[in-house]
Amino acid sequence: MANQHSSEQHRQQAEVVREKGESHRQAAEEDRQLGEEHRAADESARSEAERFRKLAEEARQIADQHRQALESARIERELMREAAETARHAAEDARAAAEAARHAAMDAVEATAGTLQATLDNMKVVEEMRRTLRDIRNMNKPDGN
Repeated sequence: MANQHSSEQHRQQAEVVREKGESHRQAAEEDRQLGEEHRAADESARSEAERFRKLAEEARQIADQHRQALESARIERELMREAAETARHAAEDARAAAEAARHAAMDAVEATAGTLQATLDNMKVVEEMRRTLRDIRNMNKPDGN
């Protein structure tokens, strides 16, 4: 019976050891599966991080393009402003030249009017002189009757 008891005890101990071994094997398998899941999650996270990095780089490039476009637009606006300012100055100069030409034309009209008046006055004098000469001639003519 002692042998039987010892054998039973060994069998029970072997069963306990076998169960512990099985339990450890299952725990190791679960750890392996968890490790595999972690590796897959890590790889997925790395892929996502790389995708986000690429998106961020594309966003930076687009932002740079937009910044360059804005700078080009600003430069173009500045050039247009300068052209408008130049045109404004040219228009002001043209207005001043037109005003000077108007004054010169008015002066020329006044001078022409003065010349015409002087010519008219001279013509009146000449006409008066003719009359006087005619009267003198008529007085010096003997009456032929």
